[in-house]
Order: sequence, then structure tokens, then C-alpha cells
Amino acid sequence: MAVVVVSSLPCLSGVMRQTNCSADGFDRLASTRCGRSTKIACGERQQKLPANRLFRGPCDSGDMRVFVLSDLHTDYKENMEWVRRLSTVWYKKDVLIVAGDVSETYKNFVFTMAELKQRFDSVFYVPGNHDLWCRREGGKFMDSVEKLNALLDACSKLGIETSPRIVGDVGIIPLFSWYHKSFDTEKDISGIRIPSLEMACKDFHSCKCPLQLANGDVALAHFFDIMNEKNHNLFEEIRKTSCHLITFSHFVPTYPRERKRRMNGGEDWLPFCIYDKGFTDRLSPSYWSDYYSKIQRDPENTDLAPWVARFYAR
Repeated sequence: MAVVVVSSLPCLSGVMRQTNCSADGFDRLASTRCGRSTKIACGERQQKLPANRLFRGPCDSGDMRVFVLSDLHTDYKENMEWVRRLSTVWYKKDVLIVAGDVSETYKNFVFTMAELKQRFDSVFYVPGNHDLWCRREGGKFMDSVEKLNALLDACSKLGIETSPRIVGDVGIIPLFSWYHKSFDTEKDISGIRIPSLEMACKDFHSCKCPLQLANGDVALAHFFDIMNEKNHNLFEEIRKTSCHLITFSHFVPTYPRERKRRMNGGEDWLPFCIYDKGFTDRLSPSYWSDYYSKIQRDPENTDLAPWVARFYAR
């Protein structure tokens, strides 16, 4: 899950406060994402990713475009193949925003980001939770903070942007963030034996956090907020000089656009083009489960979707 905001923002502290309230209930977000993926194959992974292009191919005018991707998860072979099939010619003047969850392993992360940088003029990145998992690193990293620093160092060597920068008339601002379960204000699901968040969420086991940044304590969210402070002056400069601003993060503080179906999903993997001679007015088509065309997404409705409910006993 990722969030991209296309607007002018009043100040960095306001952005940081919003980011501090990052994930709107991680377990609910995870089940929502699962809901999107199940509408094609009844809960099974899609075996073949059909798209080998982004948004109608090359730009005839030669103007810069900005694309958004997240949750590539290139530890899966089919996902890595999708990345490698992207044109090495069509997007040389374009910008790609990668909003986290590239890969679980450092090796695949570096390979994936190198592949993307070969295809796009500029690539921006913020880490997601899966990027910081340490369970398959063979003891290479002491903890997830050390791995985070290694990922940022790798980005620097590859020419991947992790700090705010102006590209053309667009100011692009990566925001580091992390979720915290206390930010979930929606009703709990009752009457069903559902494991605790600590048991169900692999982050609590796969991320290795220093004791002072225990996963489950708000200190971890604050740690990522503080990483944004070093860019305060740069943010202010960009805010004053850019015609357009794009901020992005992996964790979603709110998702009103998602509720309006303003994103891709389902039938084909086509990243959202958000800027083409200005912020695009034309939205890419969305494909959603028929379940949600009949059942409104309401925070007060705690009934499980059928493909989720079958795994839990009352």
C-alpha cells in the first residue's frame, strides 16, 4: 500500500504530522489489498502478469511524465520478469516514483532498482515494511535500521533519489514513514477468532528493530518522521519554486481517492500516470470485485468478505 499526494502543502511539519499517523490499521489495509488481488483468481496469485508496458507506451510529445509504482515484491519470479520486460527506450524522459516494498532481500532490491534506473530518467524511492525484513538476509544486517541505511546507500550509488528534488516544473518529495496500530480508530471485529496483530503481521517477526524502536511502540513511527527533518530547508525551497508538488509515502494516512476507485487494479498491471503535461485529468480504468459494487466500504461494517471469512471460525 502506498499514498501519493499531488498538491501544494503549507509546511513540512504538517506533512510530518500526517505521516506520523501513517497506517490506518495495518491488518485492515492488508486485508483490503488481499481483497483486490482475489477478484480475478478466487484468492490465488495471478500466475502471469500481462502488462509489459506503462500507460500507452512512449510519449509522442517528448514531455516528461511521472509514473507511480509500489509493492513490486520482485522476490516473486513473475514480478521480476514484469520489471525486466519494461521498455528500455520509451521512458528515458520520464520520472518513476517507487513507493516501497520493492523486495524482501537486499540483492533483489539492488537488481530491481538498477533495472528501473536504466529505463527512467529519474527514479524516486521510499522504503516499505517488506524492504526492511531481515529473515532472508543470512545475518548480513544487525537489524532493520542497518538494512535501511544499506538500502539508502545503494540508492545513492545507483542514482536513485531518496530526498526531495525538482524535476522540470515538478517538486517531488519522498516522505519516510511507518505505521502504528494505535492510529486505527475503526471498530474491532467481534464474534470471530482472529489472531492478534502481533501474530498475524509478519513485520513483528521479520523486522529486527533495536530495543528503543520496538515494533509496536510509537517510537518507530517517530524515528521515520525524524528522518524527514533534515530535508526541511530543501522542502521549503521546493515549495516556493515549483509549479507542482508531489509527495509520496508507503503508508497511507487516509485513502479517500482509493474509495473513489481512482487507481489501477485487477485485470492488468498498469502503473498510474499522474503527470503528463500537468496533473492528468484522465484516470486509468479500475477493475474491482463485484462484491464491493454491492457492499459499500463502510468503517462501521465489520463483516468479513467471503474469501476472508472462510478462513476464520466463529
